[in-house]
Amino acid sequence: MRKSTGLLLLLSFASIWTASFRLMKPILVVIDPGHGGKDPGALGKIYKEKDIALSVSLKLADLLKKDALFRPVLTRDSDVFVELIRRADTANKLHADLFLSIHCNANQRKDIYGSETYALGEHKTKDNLAVVMRENSSILLEEGYQRNYDGFDPNSEEAYIIFSLMQHAYLKQSLRLAKRIEEQMSGTAKRQSRGVKQAGFLVLWRTSMPAVLCEIGFITNPAEEKYLASQSGQEYIAQSIYQALRQYVAAGQE
Repeated sequence: MRKSTGLLLLLSFASIWTASFRLMKPILVVIDPGHGGKDPGALGKIYKEKDIALSVSLKLADLLKKDALFRPVLTRDSDVFVELIRRADTANKLHADLFLSIHCNANQRKDIYGSETYALGEHKTKDNLAVVMRENSSILLEEGYQRNYDGFDPNSEEAYIIFSLMQHAYLKQSLRLAKRIEEQMSGTAKRQSRGVKQAGFLVLWRTSMPAVLCEIGFITNPAEEKYLASQSGQEYIAQSIYQALRQYVAAGQE
């Protein structure tokens, strides 16, 4: 009787230890600074999207490194060109828990400003289509892009019909994360939030985990460009995304 009781206690402690170990496993977050190298992204009056995206991403990674709950990995940590397909592959091969792509927005109208966060899905406005076409045009700088993306033409409006037929396996989680980010951009960073949106971003297309693309502000708006390029602005944005990740995880990922 004592032996069976001891065995039960041993098994119980083993179960508790295993559960604790699982809880201690950090959440792997792949941070993807948009563009890079020969692909500058959107251009402001002074600054380039690729540089701001990288700087904010590095600051976010530093915040996550200090938190035992997370383990950040960057798809690039310097000014190099990385194909969109490789960015998603990095997250998939690492079995990442979350994927965040960091970008700056652009518009011909210089008065438009604010952040917006996207999940993969159907674009419902011309503005959304314009954003996704601009970001997806990066594949034109890739060798063999037609083969890698099944003949997808980023400049064809008709090509985006395919995304209206797709259902990302992690859409609900992605939308919840996007909502947290926009709430924090409005609250912590005190920025104008343009809300949560959906569009057919190729960098999100092949990810096998909750994935969002953050347009942290309009580099074409002179005042916002200055904010995005500033040390304090980048720190507030990084802090906003970090707090959003904390809230998302605390609320549960199921």
